[in-house]
Amino acid sequence: MNKSNNSILSRMFTQSIFMDLINNQEVSVFDTCVHRYLYNVNEVDNGQLISKLYKYMEQKYRNEYFYKNTLLNKLLLGRHSLNTTTVLSELPINKSKADFILINGKAIVYEVKTELDTFDRLNSQINDYYKAFNHVCVVTCESNYDKLQEILKGSNVGICVLTSRNTISTRKEPIEDNANLDHSALFKILRKKEFEHILLNYYGELPQTSQVKYYRECFHLFSEINIDLAYKYFLEQLKRRVNIEKEEFKKVPYELRFLIYISEYKKNDYLKLFQFLNTTQG
Repeated sequence: MNKSNNSILSRMFTQSIFMDLINNQEVSVFDTCVHRYLYNVNEVDNGQLISKLYKYMEQKYRNEYFYKNTLLNKLLLGRHSLNTTTVLSELPINKSKADFILINGKAIVYEVKTELDTFDRLNSQINDYYKAFNHVCVVTCESNYDKLQEILKGSNVGICVLTSRNTISTRKEPIEDNANLDHSALFKILRKKEFEHILLNYYGELPQTSQVKYYRECFHLFSEINIDLAYKYFLEQLKRRVNIEKEEFKKVPYELRFLIYISEYKKNDYLKLFQFLNTTQG
């Protein structure tokens, strides 16, 4: 199978497709994947079909979803825990979007470069990330490692490799770099309730001004906070963003954990998900 034929697998493992699937909407992407890549699907439940599709991706098409799901399983669930660590994905930072951010005592941005990607935009992406985070790491495959090492020579950027055994191998730890942290970049990421919480905590009050000037006044106050302290407050707010039904999430199959994590399912969504996974084809 060539790359273009396999790209439907990337559409399959998305929030919108799974929301339709668990709500009993007819989803042609799922049916197409099942019939294109699998055999003997009668009397096989949907959970097993998804597991088989994921196995195909592992062997033939390690796409961005596969990388992110591996990062979540190996780092968040393998080295840390749901209680102490938060993962964010696709967070806009200037002109880039951070693929995977792991926030614990510190925060690390993981930029994913799969076998299917190029390094064309990597420098501009890294520059954007350092405006809002002080640890950056690139995750790639073994065959890209030497080229990536050359590109990042002398930088503070870390390097991880998704090995042929589908483990995450850290080849170079990211080094803390606060030189480019920027108040404006931090503030644009924060939601209204988040920056208000920071300002109340620091100043004890919010600006008394017109609605038109309110955002600008809040930013002015935020920009007066020492950048190291502002960054600490910033991470505290981001860490609170994700609210997972932990007991339900623990039952989610390995193949779907990243997808379900970023979807922030409620208990009723989990019920529908498990019902879908246990439904048999044919």
